[in-house]
Amino acid sequence: MKDLSFSFVIPVFNRPQEVKELLDSFLSLKGNFQYEIVIVEDGSTQSSEHIVEEFKTDLNISYYFKENTGPGNSRNYGMNRAKGNYFIILDSDILLPSNYLIEVTTFLNKTYYDCFGGPDASHTLFSNLQKAISFAMTSVITTGGIRGGKKQVNKFQPRSFNMGLSKRAFVDTHGFGNIHPGEDPDLSLRLLKLGYKTVLIPNAVVFHKRRISWSKFYTQVKKFGMVRPILNKWHPESRSLVYWFPTLFSIGLLTSILLLVFKVVTWPLYLYVVYFTVALIISFIANKNIIVAMQSILAILIQFFGYGYGFLKSSLLVGLLKREPNKVFPQLFFKE
Repeated sequence: MKDLSFSFVIPVFNRPQEVKELLDSFLSLKGNFQYEIVIVEDGSTQSSEHIVEEFKTDLNISYYFKENTGPGNSRNYGMNRAKGNYFIILDSDILLPSNYLIEVTTFLNKTYYDCFGGPDASHTLFSNLQKAISFAMTSVITTGGIRGGKKQVNKFQPRSFNMGLSKRAFVDTHGFGNIHPGEDPDLSLRLLKLGYKTVLIPNAVVFHKRRISWSKFYTQVKKFGMVRPILNKWHPESRSLVYWFPTLFSIGLLTSILLLVFKVVTWPLYLYVVYFTVALIISFIANKNIIVAMQSILAILIQFFGYGYGFLKSSLLVGLLKREPNKVFPQLFFKE
């Protein structure tokens, strides 16, 4: 498909400053591309409308305000009103590199896919906390490249902070469901069932700010863990032993510490020391900052323990006890 017409769809909830920074990055995009930007305000009390107005002379922007129904439904709302034939979905805490659209159009014009995802990275101007969390979320030694770290991934499950979806695929799937987080892999898996293909565009990188604290990061990754067994229930073909790794890693670390305390055996803990030493070195090389490297270790611990606990709890309640997900975890579902 050569005639691509892009609509950027961006749900927003109480983040006017982020919207300003994101729209600023649009002004630096290279290439002579025609596109529109659709901002969907999801019931915010801190409106971004005045920010959007500042950019309307330089950018083709539409702004919509609706009641709070969650990011998935807000993206659907925006895509239903977008004019393009290919939607690019971003989170509000994203900054676009200047070559973003060049990379996307070059790839899709050469090898067309109805759905793509791109990696996220940290910007040099991000805070130490943001860089540490970004490392934990994107490094091959922590997430194994499932968020876009691998060079070539077919049947990739795009994440909605940086995701492309054709209008045809959106119409056939009806878009995102009301679960959050997890609405993006759910959509990807439904696309695959319908015969669509998904792909990673390795060079379509975005800078992901992740404006969160340590406590919010723990809550986020715990929800990620709770969602996965629900997705496994909905899409049994997606099950993998890999998803148990954070749970087993956390149990193993606690067990190793107890074995050391009770002077039973010491070598299991040494394996963890080696792993965290390697992570420290890789993060230091990547970020050239020892503070970020040390914070990366804390971020990895929070990520594994948070995800692992959430995954184990959900596996027991949803997988083993066959409880209904929306009843045991109502906080994961928005009312449409």
